[in-house]
Parts: sequence; structure tokens; C-alpha cells
Amino acid sequence: MNLQTEFEFTLPRGYVDKEGNLHKEGVMRLATAADEIAPLRDPRVTANQAYLAIILLARVITQLGSLPDINTGIIEKLFSADFAYLQDFYRRINENGTAKVAATCPECSHNFEVDLGHPGG
Repeated sequence: MNLQTEFEFTLPRGYVDKEGNLHKEGVMRLATAADEIAPLRDPRVTANQAYLAIILLARVITQLGSLPDINTGIIEKLFSADFAYLQDFYRRINENGTAKVAATCPECSHNFEVDLGHPGG
């Protein structure tokens, strides 16, 4: 069995770069211990604990649209809906090892999985 370490996602709104291009499709990798520990030494985190999530996402998002590099400046400029989505996505893949969640149809009680990495499952 191979361990999946990278997960594709689609942002609800998308990141708009300086040229006005929209970037919605991306890839996030599983976090390492270093990803979670190293930002704690960053002065931006010591000044404001909430900044930890920004640094952490900048470390684990390996691709966003056609952007050549993902950094904290990009994460800071995300729409709040996209930032919240990525935080939830991070938790799901690192705690559960998957972006899929179990669901049940309220009408027919059919059980199925929804892939939160892509709208529409």
C-alpha cells in the first residue's frame, strides 16, 4: 500500500495575482514535524500566534495555479473563505490521511464519500 502524501484541491473563490489572473487549482502535501515546529521560532508567530497558520500553509502548499512560488505573501492575500477552506483541508489530510468524508443522503439513506479536494466530490 502506498501512502498518499500530496492532495489536489480547488479553492472556493481563488487567488487573484497582480495581473488579475485567477488561481484555483492547487496541491497540498502532508505536513512534517518540522513544518509544524519551525514556524514557532518565527518572530511573526511570537508576535501573533494566528500567523502560524499562514506560515504553515505556505510551507505545505506546493502548487497553486501557475504561480512559480507559494509564500506567506500569497497566503495573506487569500480571500477569507479560501483561507478557512485550506485550514480545514490541512486538518483533514493530516489527521485522516484523506480529503474524503463519509456522507449519507438524507432522502434515501445511501452512504457515499465526498472528496473535499474538489467541489462536487
